[in-house]
Amino acid sequence: MVLRLLMRYLANNEQLIQRMAESYPMRRAAQLVVSLMYRTKDLAREQGLHEMTPERFKSFVNMFKNNVRQELEGVKKELNSKKKN
Repeated sequence: MVLRLLMRYLANNEQLIQRMAESYPMRRAAQLVVSLMYRTKDLAREQGLHEMTPERFKSFVNMFKNNVRQELEGVKKELNSKKKN
């Protein structure tokens, strides 16, 4: 309860918010977020992920599940063969 009141007071304190917004860590964090967003957007565009339709997404998820399932089966077989030896 006390923590909630304290957080509400701090969130509504305009001077504190302004000082935090002008601080180096906040500005740097914002720069990093924007940089990451643009890099991710460029990467998605290069790989054609920005044009993903729902059907293509479903096929991608199914293919991913099948690959994971195959890898798990391979690991299980490998572990079983090591146990027998």
